[in-house]
Amino acid sequence: MAMKKATKIYSLLAECIDPKPELHFSSAFELLVAVVLSAQCTDKNVNRVTAELWKTLHTPQDYLRLGEAKLAEAIRSIGLYHAKAKHLIALCKMLQEEFGGVVPSTREELMRLPGVGRKTANVVLNCWFQQPVIAVDTHILRVANRLGLSNATTPDGVEQDLMLCTPKKYLLHAHHYLLLHGRYTCRARNPLCETCVLRDHCPYRAALRQGPDSRKL
Repeated sequence: MAMKKATKIYSLLAECIDPKPELHFSSAFELLVAVVLSAQCTDKNVNRVTAELWKTLHTPQDYLRLGEAKLAEAIRSIGLYHAKAKHLIALCKMLQEEFGGVVPSTREELMRLPGVGRKTANVVLNCWFQQPVIAVDTHILRVANRLGLSNATTPDGVEQDLMLCTPKKYLLHAHHYLLLHGRYTCRARNPLCETCVLRDHCPYRAALRQGPDSRKL
């Protein structure tokens, strides 16, 4: 039943969502940098900052030459910029020393890099290396719970459930179907339930009609 329900959900999302990243990048390294910067920050703001960064910074060596202090100044409009600058410099150093300046293509190796957790690693694997993995953020956790695709309350738990119930046909783009649906339709506040293509398949909408105490997320 879970697979059947998921198939219907993804088929409807596929009709109205173009499953493409909203972060701008032209290499695995640029994507990695952008995703590290995107924590607690909008893609729009990250794109504005990286557009300036990438006029002169193209490789890990470029970041190491710039240094942490100047990098922090360049990204100061982004939240947590001091910590992100520190992580990026350490990340670039490891890329240079252990990976020959090349972004690795396995989750285990990516997660060895400073500032790279499972979600960031999965984004890089999915968006650059075209691996059928799902990077669970707050949007995807919320959407999966509301749609009844997962009852888990942690990103790892939701990821496991989604990997089990998502049909192979939709697995490569599942991350963006759920992410973009959560970002623009199934929002945390004021979700657009009445115009949602999934309104007839959503337990959250049914609970919403019964009153606020019935809602989960």
